[in-house]
Amino acid sequence: MVGERWTLLILREAFAGLRRFEDLQAHLGIARNVLAARLQGLVDRGVFERISYQTSPERFEYRLTAKGLELYPVLVALMRWGDRWLDQGEGAPIVLVHKDCGQEALATLTCSHCGKPVDARTMRAVLGAPLRRRADTERAKAAAPAARPQRARRGPPAGKG
Repeated sequence: MVGERWTLLILREAFAGLRRFEDLQAHLGIARNVLAARLQGLVDRGVFERISYQTSPERFEYRLTAKGLELYPVLVALMRWGDRWLDQGEGAPIVLVHKDCGQEALATLTCSHCGKPVDARTMRAVLGAPLRRRADTERAKAAAPAARPQRARRGPPAGKG
């Protein structure tokens, strides 16, 4: 859903506060038909909702849904990675300022249980419930005795006797 280049850029602009087609088109320099198609796809997938803001002529703005807002950490993580590895010594082109305290903030990933920072070295992946159920089902099928093929009944040929 978000692997296509324009989609990430559209999301970036939406998180920066742009909602209207014309504003998105102007800031991104994207072809109108491409932008329309990407926005429609994001609406269809529930990332944006299309809200009318003018009736004559009818015009719409695109607002992030709860599903769309939950993509924020994904974009911040990509931005932070780019700031670290692609800045060419110039520093971050955009910094994030925490509205509550007014300070520049580096978003961090933390454990929801203990609050400690986490990274690839401090985490491990285990099967979630759907994959555990699938694995259990497959193990049960493999452990079941193989059904014996039915033997043909012996007796008089059909139509005789």
